[in-house]
Amino acid sequence: MLILIVLAAIVALLLLITWAKLNPFVALIITAIGVGLATGMPLIGDGAETPGIIDSIKAGMGNTLGFLAIVLALGTMLGKMMAESGGAERIAQTLISKFGQKNVHWAMMFVGFIVGIPVFFQVGFVLLIPLVFTIARQTGMSLVKIGIPLIAGLSVVHGLVPPHPAAMAAVNIFQADVGITILYSIIVGLPTAILAGPVYGKFIGAKIHKSVPKEMAEQLTEPKDVKELPGFFNTVFTVMVPVILMLISSIAELVLPADSFGFSVFKFIGDPITALLIATVYSFFSLGFFRGFNREKVLKFSNDCLGPTASILLVIGAGGAFNKVLLDSGIGDYIAELAQQANVSPILLGWGIAAMIRIATGSATVSMMTAAGIVAPIAALVPGVNVELLVLATGAGSLILSHVNDAGFWMIKEYFGMTVKETLMTWTALETIISVAALVFIVILDLFV
Repeated sequence: MLILIVLAAIVALLLLITWAKLNPFVALIITAIGVGLATGMPLIGDGAETPGIIDSIKAGMGNTLGFLAIVLALGTMLGKMMAESGGAERIAQTLISKFGQKNVHWAMMFVGFIVGIPVFFQVGFVLLIPLVFTIARQTGMSLVKIGIPLIAGLSVVHGLVPPHPAAMAAVNIFQADVGITILYSIIVGLPTAILAGPVYGKFIGAKIHKSVPKEMAEQLTEPKDVKELPGFFNTVFTVMVPVILMLISSIAELVLPADSFGFSVFKFIGDPITALLIATVYSFFSLGFFRGFNREKVLKFSNDCLGPTASILLVIGAGGAFNKVLLDSGIGDYIAELAQQANVSPILLGWGIAAMIRIATGSATVSMMTAAGIVAPIAALVPGVNVELLVLATGAGSLILSHVNDAGFWMIKEYFGMTVKETLMTWTALETIISVAALVFIVILDLFV
């Protein structure tokens, strides 16, 4: 019965989002209440031992956003500073000059991978698509061949690499180490991005030749005021500051005594919140004040970028509430026991559940959050599970088979001027390659770590 309730909840969530056209935040809260009622949870709890439905929703949303709201806000500010300073453009131009025109599609994959670390997929895409259009017009190459590697780099980082919110949420749910997760995500992510990006992009670009849509060319490739861009090293270092600090923290945990002062300091500055705070404040100087922006401009940038994050925060918070209800209702424990009896690999289970919810709802964030909530109790009971790889597996599953129920599908279609069929052959295929290839690399890595 509990499994039927889970399946019914996923179907209901799908229908509410796709058929009823409800906002995902509202749909998740309604579904969470439905799960609570169906499993017999009390309407009003009598404390922590027996929480009520609304108690679980409040706790789940509060626990999730108490951590992620700070991470999301700081990461968005850092991305905004990169955009306004021209730092992202500097990274792109430098890599392209090093790779040469013939291998420009390889450069675009690395651009997406690097720039995508501190920014959301949509932000990175809109930020870098003018560069894709400019290169396509100058070289006469297919927009698909140049654009697919960029999208692959952005998408891999978005789904696998902390401090992106969904990945950070999974790290938090699975109680994984952030620095080790980042290290493994790069080991898995780079070959995955290569397969889905330059390799598949070159193949499909030869079959689908697209020029820059006229309307987009007029909007995004018109000459702009020339400005001096920040240095390449300065920009890359600014982007990598939080990653470096989190990796140092993980190294300190391995080599320093837990009761030492150095251990405490490195763990403090390597915490995702502290690391992102340091990087964001540093960007105000390295990409702001030192680039000629005054205090009012920097303040405006940091204020303006926060508005669009509201809906993302709400969806993530509602996903946390849904997860908490699943746990408090006993569904998580039951599925954990069932999976343990069936001897199902938690890594494959995490990937599979995330993939099913992704296909059903079109939301990578919802699928990763929900799958993490369901699989977390299994990871706690099954000995020898590498929770860092479990984070990556859940993220990989959440990227599979993006189609017409995903807003990203339509964004790619419109920007590239493609038909629905062409978008399925490019974007949908690319996301599926990322998901499956990442799972293969995760399973291989699991043999050695």
